[in-house]
Amino acid sequence: MEDLEIRHVTADDLPEIVAMLADDPLGAHRESPHDLTPYRTALERLSADANQHLVVAVREGRVIGTLQLTIIPGLSHRGATRALIEAVRIHADERGSGLGSRLIEWAIDTSRRLDCQMVQLTSDKSRIDAHRFYERLGFTASHEGFKLKL
Repeated sequence: MEDLEIRHVTADDLPEIVAMLADDPLGAHRESPHDLTPYRTALERLSADANQHLVVAVREGRVIGTLQLTIIPGLSHRGATRALIEAVRIHADERGSGLGSRLIEWAIDTSRRLDCQMVQLTSDKSRIDAHRFYERLGFTASHEGFKLKL
C-alpha cells in the first residue's frame, strides 16, 4: 500500500465520496449522489472547522476510501479530548484489501498527534461485519448509542 495517499478532501472528490456513501443498504436510502449541492455546503462547513478532518484515500488518482475524524474537547475524564470517527467507507473494489485498517490507523495516529486521550466511533447495529472489524482493531463495544432525528 505504499502507493496510497491519505489527504484532505477537495470539492472535486465529492462525486466519488457520495457514491461510496450511497453504495450500501443504509446509504442507498439516505444519500443523493445525483444532487451534490448539500454535500458542497457541508464540505464548506467542515473545511472551515479546524476540529474536522475529512480525508480520502487515493491510489493512482482514484478515490478509494474516506472517513471523517472530529476532535472534541471535553471536561469529563479530567478534561480529555476525544476523537470521533465517522462515515468510514471503502470502495467496493477495495474491501478486504487492508485499506480500512490503514484509514483507521491514520485516524488513531492523527488523534494521538492532536493529544486526544480516546478515539470513539459508532456503527449501525446492522453492520455486524463492521463490528468485527473494529473489534479486531482494538475497539470495544462499551456503550449503547442513542440518536434522535431532528
